[in-house]
Amino acid sequence: MASAQDRFLLAGVMGWPVMHSRSPMLHNHWIAEHGLKGSYVPLAISPEALPDALRALRPLGFAGCNLTIPHKQQAMQVVDEIDDVGRRIGAISCVVVRPDGSLAGSNNDCYGFIEHLRQSVPAWQAAAGPAVVLGAGGGARAVCYALAQAGVPEVRLVNRSAARAQALAEEFGSPIKAIAWESRNDAMEGARLVVNTTSLGMVGQPPLDLSLERLPREAIAYDIVYVPLETPFLAAARARGNRTVDGLGMLLHQAVPAWRAWFGIEPKVTPGLRALIEASLG
Repeated sequence: MASAQDRFLLAGVMGWPVMHSRSPMLHNHWIAEHGLKGSYVPLAISPEALPDALRALRPLGFAGCNLTIPHKQQAMQVVDEIDDVGRRIGAISCVVVRPDGSLAGSNNDCYGFIEHLRQSVPAWQAAAGPAVVLGAGGGARAVCYALAQAGVPEVRLVNRSAARAQALAEEFGSPIKAIAWESRNDAMEGARLVVNTTSLGMVGQPPLDLSLERLPREAIAYDIVYVPLETPFLAAARARGNRTVDGLGMLLHQAVPAWRAWFGIEPKVTPGLRALIEASLG
């Protein structure tokens, strides 16, 4: 296969909707920084069109794509092979078109999530106490997996659909424990980390209905939403003295293993790159 320098690189992000995504800005910055020819494009793909769109990657010359809401679980039925992490999480965030044309699925969200947490709060200790995860979709699955792998002793999973949270807790086993949505405020008691993986608080969505009254001051509040950069949840946490971690760093860090797989290049997440994306968020 020709090196990344000798060919026109194509990759993109599939979502529905997708135009809010900052992935194109991020990846196109790296393409320019490395002096490569190519483009990373937003692909607005409806759920019913996903199988055809994924199968079109190879004939169109794409190296692969990222997947965002709502495709991370459905895509598993389409790709030819899923790596161990993607299989265990039950959702994939990245597709690679291999030299033989087959599609390989992986999940880089868990890497992006934990890498950004450790970089943002180096003092965070997984073993220090419970974590609360809000939501039970693809993002929540990656976060729960990452926290369990890191050694968090208890992960309290809270979701509006109790059955979905219960199913995920049973599938993953210890340390994931489903908590009723009505008990979400009580679940803050003694937590050392709270993570919002729902779309609540995202631009155009209502804010997350959550009281932080019982959350210890030393706990970290993390929102995987990054538009806006500071959601109402993070603003409330910061106002009461909690450390906060926004979702932008997770987006930046999860892109690194994708580039390794697509192009054989290890790009760097720099303060300049973060500043560029941050400026676009208004």
